[in-house]
Amino acid sequence: MDMQPDPAALKQVMESAALSAGRAIMAIHSVGPEVQIKLDSSPVTEADEEAERLILAALRQQFPAIPIVAEEAVAAGHVPDISAGLFFLVDPLDGTKEFIAGRSEFTVNIALIQNGAPIAGIVLAPALSTGFTAVENRAERFSITEGIIGERRAIGCRDHSSAVTAVASRSHDTPETARFLDDHGIDACTAIGSSLKFCLVAEGLADVYPRFSRTMEWDTAAGDAVLRAAGGETRTLDGALLAYGKRNQPHDADFANPNFIAARAGWKTK
Repeated sequence: MDMQPDPAALKQVMESAALSAGRAIMAIHSVGPEVQIKLDSSPVTEADEEAERLILAALRQQFPAIPIVAEEAVAAGHVPDISAGLFFLVDPLDGTKEFIAGRSEFTVNIALIQNGAPIAGIVLAPALSTGFTAVENRAERFSITEGIIGERRAIGCRDHSSAVTAVASRSHDTPETARFLDDHGIDACTAIGSSLKFCLVAEGLADVYPRFSRTMEWDTAAGDAVLRAAGGETRTLDGALLAYGKRNQPHDADFANPNFIAARAGWKTK
């Protein structure tokens, strides 16, 4: 399958679906979620499930021929055939731990993958009234006012500077991350949840996001799409671009990512 959606239609549908999911999430956020634990020991709430339902309905209505890999659906055993190479990746609520803790750093993530690469995506942070899109190699940040997208502006990774700033996971700090920061002489590191880490690098507010703990493809695809459209890249520790649609991995589950470095272009992973 090589027929991509019209970029303008794709952008409109992704934004509309994400905003709808964001409204549902915020309604639950305001009263407090009920938390359950999945088989992989990760938390899930009714906000995850309702947001995914809304996103899947919107994508299926507008793009019925494109399969969708969605976090909660996969957890329930529903994995579509993605062998044609074009598919959506959906994380309806990335940063569930932040959401449960009452913080504001959770996001809604939708990405379109083609031949292993994220070619379009949206990262919506409903509690922060902002979001990021990537379509046709253009990355934008937008504001949200009363549920409607307002001002938009193009964003891009910053040039190399002598003072290097990193972003790292708030909930998944590791000794390897600390070692990476020390090895690269990085003193300034901001801890933040969800896929917003990619967006901070894409916006030029940070240089690098090292990840040395487990992620799944739906955790990273939308943020990675924004980063790549902004002039950055996400590479595994052997220097290869992070690929999507990983099935039948001999040493890990379907759609699991290896460790990676997300950074402005030109960052050396080795």
